[in-house]
Amino acid sequence: MDKIRVVLWGGAGVLLWLNLINWQHDYPPTVPAAESPITTPTVPTSVPTLPAAVTKPVSTEVIDVPVATEPVASTGTKISVITDVLDLDIDTKGGNIVRADLLNYAVTQDQPDNKVQLLSEAPNQLFVARSGLATKSTSAPIYTSLANQYRLEEGQNELAIPLSYTDAEGITVTKTYTFKRGAYALDISYNIDNASSSEWQGASYVQLFRHDLPVKYSMLDASTIAYRGPAIYNGKAYKKLKVTDSEDSKYKANTTGGWMAGLQHYFVVAAVPAKDKPYDYSLSVDANNNYTLTYQGPLQTVAAGSSTQLNETLFIGPKLQHLLAETGPELNLATDYGKLSIIARPLFWLLEKVHTAVSNWGIAIIITTLLIKLAFYRLTASSGRSMAKMRTIAPKMKAIQERYKDDREALGRATMELYKKEKINPVAGCLPMLIQIPFFMGFYWVLLESVELRQAPFFAWITDLSNRDPYFILPVIMGVANFAQFKMNPPPADPTQAKIMAFMPIMMTVMMAWFPSGLVLYWITNTLISALQQWRINKLVAVDTKHATA
Repeated sequence: MDKIRVVLWGGAGVLLWLNLINWQHDYPPTVPAAESPITTPTVPTSVPTLPAAVTKPVSTEVIDVPVATEPVASTGTKISVITDVLDLDIDTKGGNIVRADLLNYAVTQDQPDNKVQLLSEAPNQLFVARSGLATKSTSAPIYTSLANQYRLEEGQNELAIPLSYTDAEGITVTKTYTFKRGAYALDISYNIDNASSSEWQGASYVQLFRHDLPVKYSMLDASTIAYRGPAIYNGKAYKKLKVTDSEDSKYKANTTGGWMAGLQHYFVVAAVPAKDKPYDYSLSVDANNNYTLTYQGPLQTVAAGSSTQLNETLFIGPKLQHLLAETGPELNLATDYGKLSIIARPLFWLLEKVHTAVSNWGIAIIITTLLIKLAFYRLTASSGRSMAKMRTIAPKMKAIQERYKDDREALGRATMELYKKEKINPVAGCLPMLIQIPFFMGFYWVLLESVELRQAPFFAWITDLSNRDPYFILPVIMGVANFAQFKMNPPPADPTQAKIMAFMPIMMTVMMAWFPSGLVLYWITNTLISALQQWRINKLVAVDTKHATA
């Protein structure tokens, strides 16, 4: 029993370490800037064109979208758009979104006016969302707009921004961005009016071009640990595409009902095409690991004198799971809980429901932990009684160990006979720890990845549950609680094992000191409840034992 407990405690530490190693493998840190010089990136600006050999359109034919690398040479103007949640710029050349700030999210708590910027033309954080129509033309269209500034006013629930151009042949394209109050998803529609004497051919496309800044990995900064890069959902499975992987960097697939996204910690820019049409997806990476993630739709034909409409959806904002799920099929997978999603997602669902009732994420963590403990009450109570019985037979165990100290085989037989006589299952006492480990790791992912907990206050000095305790008070409380729980359990007869078990609370305190304070709060609550439950069981078992021997 003593060895099993030591192995389980060690196993918990090993699991945490292996999780970190696996994390680093899945989300490798980028090379520090000093080791990887970065040249000034340029945005792809050429417009995808139809293959020259295409003379007769086929409804399922797909257009190749070339990735251009010439420098930005925009002759358009910027259109400013402000809603209740977004502040962005649209370039009239191509009608692309070239800047987007999130009005409800500050970079840091002490600078509330410095908002998170997802899209930008700045060289050191270049990230733009290009969208348009691939046609025979090789130049980006210059759209005209009714105004250079748009704002979603009070009482207004929807804001439509039409951009239009007419080419030399009489083809008029109206590209309309539609924003809704409280929404980070925006609709893009193309109304194509063919007033020429010949048919029009083209296809809609979206490109996400990003220059990834070199980030030096730090376990103390969650933003350097979380995945940053392109991702694809192919209608069946979610896949992160590593720009440094030789196969992923040349990714190509034809998918119906999927989406693509550029991910970073807490935030995402995603493009969702029409659900019922096949789209070609591709990823290209340049020498500096700048990536262009593209999807393009099937070839469309508009006969002379007729018109048609094409639609896309963009999401530019935080990884709020209910909004993501409403925007695209399984888009909530962009909130990546890793391999423990099967546990983490139900835990977040429960946590969110509790938060709705109490309006404090810290209190929600405490109540959710209590609910989890109640769910496993019978199992932990049974295990607790086994641990308590082990404590009552400690003197007998010590006597057996003294009697057979030179005969390990006889010691093992005598120990098992004692367990059988006292009706004790030594393994049962270890089950609570085995149960806690996956929930602990699931909560770890929830608190790391859920933007709902970003900068969420709890009480007094805990102003951000997704970050470590700045004064290490919670980890110290956790260490004391762990030590109290250790004292509740039967002491190992082996002095060496006893010292190892006594050292475990200190090791856990040091290790957890750098973890999100919300996770430490969960562990404190779980440990205190477990200790109180074990104290109560110890008392009951002691009374039962006294009556049995009376």
